[in-house]
Amino acid sequence: MRAKVTIAGAGMTGGTMAQRLAETGYIDVVLQDIIEGMPQGKALDLAESAPHVGFNATLTGSNDWKNTKGSDVVVITSGMPRKPGMTREELLNINAGIVRDVATAAIKESPDAVFIIFANPMDAMCHVTLEATGLPKSRVIGQGGMLDSARYRTFLAWESGASVQDVHAIVLGGHTEATMVPIVSTSTIGGVPLTTAMTKDKIDACVTRAKNGGAEIVALLKTGSAFYAPAAATCEMVEAVLLDKKRVLPCAVKAEGQFGIKDAFVGLPLKLGAGGIEQVYEPTLADDEVEAIRGAADATKELIKLIESK
Repeated sequence: MRAKVTIAGAGMTGGTMAQRLAETGYIDVVLQDIIEGMPQGKALDLAESAPHVGFNATLTGSNDWKNTKGSDVVVITSGMPRKPGMTREELLNINAGIVRDVATAAIKESPDAVFIIFANPMDAMCHVTLEATGLPKSRVIGQGGMLDSARYRTFLAWESGASVQDVHAIVLGGHTEATMVPIVSTSTIGGVPLTTAMTKDKIDACVTRAKNGGAEIVALLKTGSAFYAPAAATCEMVEAVLLDKKRVLPCAVKAEGQFGIKDAFVGLPLKLGAGGIEQVYEPTLADDEVEAIRGAADATKELIKLIESK
């Protein structure tokens, strides 16, 4: 029997996630969206690729939450981008309302699901999801650090001339340019400390580019944002849950004492398996990195204060 994953939000990122997951062959996917016809059209298009790709998974496009019933994982990508003239607070509350409604509807149909949050501002939307679903914190996970770490590793590989497969580096903290913390102190290339393998100037350039990775793509595309790498990052998390892989990954989790942080979602290394988060780690880092992670948690707490209660 195949696993079932619901993707809430059938935009470019959601559609790419659906493709990646369906092509594994062991995951049935539901694309859920409020726009009539759009998720159905994408699901049909993807299903018609199966004869060439060779998968037998079922793809369903839906505007009805009943079709999501019994999902093992729910991925929430729903939300809207900031529009001209819109304040940050207005966007925060609009997306909080969307995510709250989505999470409330999803949990009714899939009470045993693990929820992976992609919607932005991601750290704050994790809090909204946790409150709306009433789930234990182990089953609400934010994906931001996965994408940011992939960008960081890519830039380090390019600058060092090494294979990206041998670059072991993570981004912790928050999921904004100001709050993400690309970790230098524990990063390695093929087991060689990053500070030995590369000059400080090159490392600093990679850190800066990683922090601005999302904005760089938006500036190039002009009419959209990244979706290939975000989808790949999220799907890696989905498979870690469905296959009980026990992967240690940089994701957003509600901290309960790590680095002195409590009651805030922040990016930390965690073990991800069938039940969601199984363990959260507190690695030995440089003092400035620890302080930056604490600052990211404080920034998320300030955002939470701005969200209107419902």
